[in-house]
Amino acid sequence: MKTLISPVRVVELAFPDGAIPPSSVSEIDIAAAEERWIVPVIGRELHEALLNGDHAALRDDYLAAPTALFTRAALQPRLDIHTDRCGTAAPKTVCGQPASTEALRNLRTQLLQEARTLLHRVSEYLRTHTKEFPLYDPDNDILARRTVAGGILLDGHGTRTR
Repeated sequence: MKTLISPVRVVELAFPDGAIPPSSVSEIDIAAAEERWIVPVIGRELHEALLNGDHAALRDDYLAAPTALFTRAALQPRLDIHTDRCGTAAPKTVCGQPASTEALRNLRTQLLQEARTLLHRVSEYLRTHTKEFPLYDPDNDILARRTVAGGILLDGHGTRTR
């Protein structure tokens, strides 16, 4: 399976001090994160070109970090529990306690906020460099559409419209 980044790169970018082994991250985790978060912004055609090795600088400089963070956000709940033939449980040892539900929720929120911020950076970069990326279609970029946030109409850049 082709993905924009490797499990090793996910660990380097999204886990402080290599807190987990790269074997904890599968290519399926990365592909799912790409499909859910990256493809709706960059489009299927540009994604395929990136998977085939085109635009390495875009992949490495702009897409690697948000892809890693989105992958971690999706993967984190699985890391926070242990499943075996007896069922599912949160790890508890003499050295530590499982994180609280609130702490886990805060971590997920922080990961998603950081990843979304970086993804907005990708979208803005692509919109301002469309000649370099002919496979990118700003009309299909989900972040370039207008949205409503807190009852205020925002354009794709997060600025208020009339």
